[in-house]
Amino acid sequence: MSITITHPKDSPITTQIILRTRHTTYAIGILYGKFPVHLYYGGKKRSMDLTYRSNFRSFSPFYPEHGGDYLPDTALCEFPGFGYGDFRAAAIRVRDFATGSNATEFIFKKLKKHKGRLPLPAPIFGDLPCAEASEDTETLEMVLSDAVTGCELRLYYTVYPSHDIIARHMTLTNKGGSPVRLEKCMSLCLDIPRGDLELISFMGEHVRERHVSRAPVGMGVKRITSRRGASSHQANPCILLCDPKATEERGEAYGFNFVYSGSFLDELEVDQTGMTRVLVGLGDECFSWHLEVGESFTSPEAVMTYSDKGIGEVSRNFHRFIRDTILPPEPFEHRPVVLNSWEAFYFNIDGKLMEDFAAGASDVGMDMPVMDDGWFGERRHDRAGLGDWYPHPSLFPDGLKAFVERAKTKGVKFGIWIEPEMVNPDSDLYRSHPEWALAAPGRIPLESRQQLVLDMGNPAVVDYLTESFKTCFDGVPLDYFKWDMNRHLSPVYSNILPPERQGEAGFRHICGVYELFRRLRALFPNAMIETCSGGGGRYDIAMMKYSTQIWASDNTDPVSRTYIQYGSTFGYPTAVMSCHVANHGGSIEDPRKLNYGFRVALNGPLGYELNILGASETAKATMSAQIKEYRAYEHLILRGDFYRLLDPFVCGHYAYYFASSDSRELLLTYLQNAGDPKETVYRLRVSRALKGVTYRDTITGNTYTGEELKRGIEVKSSTEGLYAVMWHLVAE
Repeated sequence: MSITITHPKDSPITTQIILRTRHTTYAIGILYGKFPVHLYYGGKKRSMDLTYRSNFRSFSPFYPEHGGDYLPDTALCEFPGFGYGDFRAAAIRVRDFATGSNATEFIFKKLKKHKGRLPLPAPIFGDLPCAEASEDTETLEMVLSDAVTGCELRLYYTVYPSHDIIARHMTLTNKGGSPVRLEKCMSLCLDIPRGDLELISFMGEHVRERHVSRAPVGMGVKRITSRRGASSHQANPCILLCDPKATEERGEAYGFNFVYSGSFLDELEVDQTGMTRVLVGLGDECFSWHLEVGESFTSPEAVMTYSDKGIGEVSRNFHRFIRDTILPPEPFEHRPVVLNSWEAFYFNIDGKLMEDFAAGASDVGMDMPVMDDGWFGERRHDRAGLGDWYPHPSLFPDGLKAFVERAKTKGVKFGIWIEPEMVNPDSDLYRSHPEWALAAPGRIPLESRQQLVLDMGNPAVVDYLTESFKTCFDGVPLDYFKWDMNRHLSPVYSNILPPERQGEAGFRHICGVYELFRRLRALFPNAMIETCSGGGGRYDIAMMKYSTQIWASDNTDPVSRTYIQYGSTFGYPTAVMSCHVANHGGSIEDPRKLNYGFRVALNGPLGYELNILGASETAKATMSAQIKEYRAYEHLILRGDFYRLLDPFVCGHYAYYFASSDSRELLLTYLQNAGDPKETVYRLRVSRALKGVTYRDTITGNTYTGEELKRGIEVKSSTEGLYAVMWHLVAE
């Protein structure tokens, strides 16, 4: 049993709930039969002191009947409300239209356990994305109620014992007599009884995504947020908290993430008592929800994990969880090695050129050419055509179906680029339905990349796109869609919503995006989807529910990619991280650059982004050999346990390894971007190596004992940059 409920005697804690995973324990107490308080989250221990302790501070309001024994402002709370004694960051804020007050007091009513998990119903278009239940999954449902507004709050804790993950969400139902507005909505709150933790976050910008920052949380409030209608390049919902001395393999660390692709808020506060509050959810700036009497709202899911074995183990918990419970089934026996047309031709494509491109891909062993932007409507540049999803007749005179069939005779699969959520003002769609674009009344629509955003919260828009793609791709034997999204949402205003519901527009938009994903997958069940948002602008767990992999960044320079890929591995498995070798500065004709680009790309599923038709025979032979080599490692990259060794943000070098589940196969990589005149010696310790086992490196033929690998392989940095060394170690 992963969830146990007991009723201690002679204790102010009248009910005690324990959530157990393989290596962690989470404890909740119901204080005086009314107040859900947090008691413990950490590693399993033989004995734990789960006694509730008062933490009195002056100026903190209190209940007369309990004196200083319970102060909302200092207690470790499970899901704090707003405006009723707790001055810290709130998990929920509700505005009562009858009185105008936003004070709430959610009092415990009852508990229920569920085998497996419950769905997350969205207000439109079906359920929100969430993890699938494992055999050992259980869910705790806690019901609370606010007597004045009549609102009922249900808190859900879904336990994945074998993954050391707890997933959390909430549902608010208006059971009162007048409308209310949900003004702040978080899915997860954790009060940690220490204030000296460090925050690891992943900030950046377009072409510089998920750069790692580590710093003390510090006193006061810190917010990691996106207001862009997307999880964004600039911020990522994944955050980690750790002991100041924590390393990759030692020390306490917590991980948090949000199963949602729109605007979000990660909020942290270290309070006067030295306690750290962590909140993950929709926030209060880009979200509100109007609830009439009887209506409910369910939040997206947030997930959390803990390890006392270092930051790396938190990452591996997330990796296994996402691979096992989030990612869709693999559509092919092997991930296709993609050759994308964008950096080769940009918009300048036609049917004949793409057939030649497919033949060139096949000649070197690439599995799937992808026809990127420029194939539809009047799309010969980025100023027209978005929204008009039909093949341009002059490019494909006998139709898209016949063209793709001819391309596939070259012995390849075939993929295509789409950008469903956007519209150009210069398009048939916009001329017919300008009201389908997000735009504020009386204001000139703001363009970005010469495009506007379609209101995906409008069912008519989702229906139009569904029928457009169904008609356009009817009978076309496609194997892959690259789904792009190349601007953020501003202003966020829906023409189908009344004024009091405009705060819902951003959330409704994302629900429509998820619905179109589901419909596309239903229409083309054998096709793989790769998502993209100007590269890595929607690199989040919810996108991974629908897509096999994600384009990590529009920046394909291998030097830049070492930083982006390193940061991406903290919260997400390498199996989702699409990594391409590209033609940067003539790199495909420079053996050193081509080799380095390939070694960097072996951090995830391999692809190429270049003009194969212009490549020399030497470069093509090299790429063909690279693809064969990748196939020898692919299973480790997609399913192996991942260990970071060197941090490029600290030393300029990146090193890591993959380990098979039985530790009998290892793939170790050292990457050096710039020359090091000091020729520094690094010791790369492979902790997963087995004692008493001899490993052979299939690349060099050298052998190493497990003990030698544990002590570490020495590698000397090069005086020249773009230097890479790999070891593929197999137990004999």
